[in-house]
Amino acid sequence: MITASAADFAETLPNAGVLAGLDVGTKTIGLALCDAGWSFAGPAETLRRSKFTRDLEALKSFVATHRVTGLVVGLPLNMDGSDSPRTQSVRAFARNLAPLALPVLLWDERWSTQAVERAMIDADVSRARRAEAVDKLAAAHILQGAIDALANLPPAR
Repeated sequence: MITASAADFAETLPNAGVLAGLDVGTKTIGLALCDAGWSFAGPAETLRRSKFTRDLEALKSFVATHRVTGLVVGLPLNMDGSDSPRTQSVRAFARNLAPLALPVLLWDERWSTQAVERAMIDADVSRARRAEAVDKLAAAHILQGAIDALANLPPAR
């Protein structure tokens, strides 16, 4: 089930569990994980994109290894909040994750890559190291935003 609100997503999840964040690019997929209590997110790995069937198999393995209970997929909206061809591509990718049988939250990722890039530049990380790490760090940034929103939801009745 794909949702666009943290509240709807939370209703489909167990009380706790590891969530994975995905920053879906045209060449790579950045992956991040959060703790089971949804307190903090951290970068995990970067997958090189190939055919979707191979990408899905890699994601199945990742989900099983880390016992993931839900996915947060970064949605690259335009600055005015509208969709772009890239947004539509990510929505299709999220729909195609149905075989994983996990709830999926589409999370606004505007500025995530830029925020991560700026933080790495401020930390004086070399251009090569930034290129290597940006996707998984952007996934962690996306996931952290989502779990912060989940933590601030009113308690369920």
